[in-house]
Amino acid sequence: MKNSILFVIALSLSLLIYGQGNFYGFDVGLNNLYRLSDAKTRSISPENFTGEKGKGGMATLEEGSASHAARDLGQGWKVNPYVRIKPGETFEMAEIKGPGAIQHIWMTPAGTWRYSILRFYWDDETIPSVEVPVGDFFAAAYGYKQISSLSVCVNPGSAFNCYWIMPFRKNCRITMENIGEKEMVLYYQIDYALTNVPDDAGYFHAQFRRTNPLPYKKVYTIVDGIKGKGHFVGTYLAWQTNNSGWWGEGEIKFYMDGDKNFPTICGAGTEDYFCGSYGFVHNDEYQDYTTPYAGFHVIKPDDNVLYRSQTRFGMYRWHITDPVRFEDDLKVTIQALGWRSGGRYLPLQDDIASVAFWYQAEPHKPFPKLPSKDELEIQ
Repeated sequence: MKNSILFVIALSLSLLIYGQGNFYGFDVGLNNLYRLSDAKTRSISPENFTGEKGKGGMATLEEGSASHAARDLGQGWKVNPYVRIKPGETFEMAEIKGPGAIQHIWMTPAGTWRYSILRFYWDDETIPSVEVPVGDFFAAAYGYKQISSLSVCVNPGSAFNCYWIMPFRKNCRITMENIGEKEMVLYYQIDYALTNVPDDAGYFHAQFRRTNPLPYKKVYTIVDGIKGKGHFVGTYLAWQTNNSGWWGEGEIKFYMDGDKNFPTICGAGTEDYFCGSYGFVHNDEYQDYTTPYAGFHVIKPDDNVLYRSQTRFGMYRWHITDPVRFEDDLKVTIQALGWRSGGRYLPLQDDIASVAFWYQAEPHKPFPKLPSKDELEIQ
């Protein structure tokens, strides 16, 4: 009897430690890639709009976007690899019945990326949990820059890849709105798993904001109004300086769970938060970098001067190993600070846009209204 009890205890501990029987098959890495699961792999693209088993590559020459190129070969030969989205049109990229989780998204949107608005809706939502211009969502507001991170990769020549895990229980809907004046071409693929979702899984959220210019002595708000339980997992900033000189002395601040005048987390400076130091400068030049958790790139004006006004910067910071957890509410701000005479700080009036990424339990608070087309434009 004693041996039987010890065996049961040992088995229970093994199940607790290794999670046998509770592996859902969508949260995978090298440490558990060997594990088998009952998850079903599916993929949605213009060659299979529904992701149904055995339904890929069925477009006919009469309905395919590339029917002219495939006219000598016929059905099954890359007949419909992309879609065209007309000005003012919202295209439904995916409608998935759950439970399940999105694991990877690839796309190559043509046209002006600020005018292509990506939205995600979870479990019959009528307001989106993700609402972001497509370039900003992939940390590329100012055009192509190669990015290699765990969450987002941007590869030649304009290949956007997203690896955020996005579980849902009832359904998932993804749309792309073209608010521009020209038709856009969109190649895309959404890879997902149909599987059970654990009770403690939060829903993925991403919110865009822009202030241009930032009012004098005002802080920039990355996100505010988050209510409920969750954790903050990432920041992207698209920053154009409107003064000459160094611009990144400002502190990032996380106000959580009732914080009012002072935050619980206060960073030391902008470049420090993005895991850089001393102005992102090496050998008297800005130094681009792209790493699994943080990155920085610069787009200089034509004269190539280091601290010139109108220089643009893209920065990402993913809180993958250090998510910022909150129980009730969260607000995130960052200061825009340079230097003025006498060794004094200068509050800047820069053009700043951001994307905040987080997971939380639903429901979520409605987002602020997305800026208009003219307010989104990068000049």
